[in-house]
Amino acid sequence: MGYKKELSTEQSQELLQTLKARFEKNMSRHKGIEWVKVREKLEANPEKLWSLDEMEVTGGEPDIVGFDQKSGEYIFYDCSVESPGDRRSLCYDRAAWESRKANKPENTAMDVAAEMGIELLNEEQYQELQQLGNFDLKTSSWLKTSSDMRKLGGAIFGDRRFGRIFIYHNGADSYYAARGFRGVLRV
Repeated sequence: MGYKKELSTEQSQELLQTLKARFEKNMSRHKGIEWVKVREKLEANPEKLWSLDEMEVTGGEPDIVGFDQKSGEYIFYDCSVESPGDRRSLCYDRAAWESRKANKPENTAMDVAAEMGIELLNEEQYQELQQLGNFDLKTSSWLKTSSDMRKLGGAIFGDRRFGRIFIYHNGADSYYAARGFRGVLRV
């Protein structure tokens, strides 16, 4: 990871256009937030813009879902209908990956998120996301898991089935073609 996490001017402008279009199409996700202020914040934080691009190119369709009054940060979640396509078939974290004897996945959700400069949604954030629409109807998403549960070998994930949101547990070393992870980024 010795490379600079910054987009070219052309890449930045293209991403900003994509984010603006998504912002305008989904105004119910961010009532009271002005795009001009968001854009200013993004342009002042090129490394965060790079992370948003990583979210975008891996299929996450990031969008603003809130504003933290205390920190002055905009909150972006992956808002793709299904768990991001290029972030699936991953076990939960490095410890789980190392514990597998055979058929190790290519990577882990926690490692990929760290490389992207984002965090996995936690259970509360996942519930908030699900209030904004119907997500993970065919897929599921790993969620940030407490250290207590991780010490026991487990991790949690969520999805929406039968009109309800479910939070489940699984061995952290498991991985499935339909399970990925959703990220959160604060800018």
